[in-house]
Amino acid sequence: MTPTITAFRQSPDQGRGQARDMRVRWALEEVNQPYDVRLVSFREMKEPPHLSIQPFGQIPTYEEGGLQLFESGAIVLHIAERHPGLLPRDLAARARAIAWMFAAVNTVEPTLVEIEAARLLEQDKSWYAQRLPLLEERARRRLDSLARRLGDSEWLDGSFSAGDLMMIGVLFRTRGLGLLEIYPNLRAYVSHGENRPAFGRAFAAQRAVFMANQQG
Repeated sequence: MTPTITAFRQSPDQGRGQARDMRVRWALEEVNQPYDVRLVSFREMKEPPHLSIQPFGQIPTYEEGGLQLFESGAIVLHIAERHPGLLPRDLAARARAIAWMFAAVNTVEPTLVEIEAARLLEQDKSWYAQRLPLLEERARRRLDSLARRLGDSEWLDGSFSAGDLMMIGVLFRTRGLGLLEIYPNLRAYVSHGENRPAFGRAFAAQRAVFMANQQG
């Protein structure tokens, strides 16, 4: 059965591949799984049909038969467990790949989202100028640790895995934040991900939604 995912009808990232459905699209492309996309508006995301799948009114969601999932990390893990190619066969390596998935969304991403939210919503606050450097320092501490662990390696733990997919998906959000300039190995790491054909197909598919809205 062909799964269906949801994505923004009009994404705030304006086709730059930063919305979280990009990670799910990428995972599906990596395993050569065809999928359908249901586009939802911001209004539709807060209405009962969507909330019955995603209780927090966000995207992406994933539906396949009777299965309904939300949260990009959970969806990517489900895809990786059902299809070969995104998780190692060796059980220890498999566990480490899953650990990196959790690290991406639980340890690295929150520090970046805080900066995004501050820049978007708090610039008019009296304390913004003092708070932003603190948020950026927290993010850099996480990036420092990640850069040290990655070193000169192409991927986090040997071969490309769902752990890399999720981590690169998170780091891709730093575009425009100016945080990766001092980390040449992390910039190269993100580029390795972008150069994968599956990433290119996923990015083009998400970009096409934005372009269609522009033409419409």
